Amino acid sequence: MLAAKKMFDKVLHFMGFDEELVDEQEEKLEEPEEQPWSRKKEKGTLVSLPSHRQMRVVVAEPRVFEDVTAIAENLKNRRPVIINLEQADSELARRVVDFVSGATYALSGRMQKVGNGIFLSVPNNMDIASELKDQGGEKGIFSWVR
Repeated sequence: MLAAKKMFDKVLHFMGFDEELVDEQEEKLEEPEEQPWSRKKEKGTLVSLPSHRQMRVVVAEPRVFEDVTAIAENLKNRRPVIINLEQADSELARRVVDFVSGATYALSGRMQKVGNGIFLSVPNNMDIASELKDQGGEKGIFSWVR
């Protein structure tokens, strides 16, 4: 019988149900150990945060329709683009706005007119917060073109 009890105690000990082991574990739970990072906090250590890349805003002033591919490439590379069409003729301005607005839409971005002949197109990782009031005197999107 004594051999069976010893064997039973060994099995309980192996499985973690030993009375002494349970008492030791309860004591460990009651007294929290000092963590290595808690000492560093008291010393005033410096913790570096992940750095953010510097954002580049591209300003484009297309002179010919072929310049729109560079605008689309910048949008694909998640760079916001300011498009200045003040000096462009009306046909070029319409084609550029059509192409860039389509590319912006395809990339789930946003596009907004920010001035006469000036548009802002941003990729999908950015949002446009605008405080511009409705410019009631304007007649459509190409009002600056004569």
